[in-house]
Amino acid sequence: MSQPPGQLTFVAPRRAKPARHLADLSMADRRAAVTELGEKAFRADQLSRHYFERLTTDVGAMTDLPAASREKLSALLPTLLTSVKELTTDGGTTRKTLWRLFDGALVESVLMRYPDRVTMCVSSQAGCGMNCPFCATGQAGLTRNMSTAEIVDQVVAGARALAAGEVP
Repeated sequence: MSQPPGQLTFVAPRRAKPARHLADLSMADRRAAVTELGEKAFRADQLSRHYFERLTTDVGAMTDLPAASREKLSALLPTLLTSVKELTTDGGTTRKTLWRLFDGALVESVLMRYPDRVTMCVSSQAGCGMNCPFCATGQAGLTRNMSTAEIVDQVVAGARALAAGEVP
């Protein structure tokens, strides 16, 4: 439901939530989730290192995990973001990515490399509640707030692109 221009929206409509993801959980909750899957709690530490430090979501590449465990543990790394389109400017040092979320909502993130730092703008909401009359996103209204993992996954994707040398 669209609001008249100039009227702010502060509460996102209730919508379905994305699948449970490792990045949504505290370390204690990760250990409990891994145990629920029939694995030993220390597998949560291994899975966390792969995702947050090695920047991988491909359980097949996690060769320090037993092959029989990988498929079960993949349940904690569901795909949250699907890249729809990427635009680069500034000789490739700025990359804007349009992401599709599990419910079809579209969000963007922008990765910018400067000589002395890297900056990343991430989305935390699908849509916008500001309802500015000059902005198409604002006119569409606030669709929903994003989960912690959906926000973190944008940062991990950016870090992965940097580590792979995709952003000069």
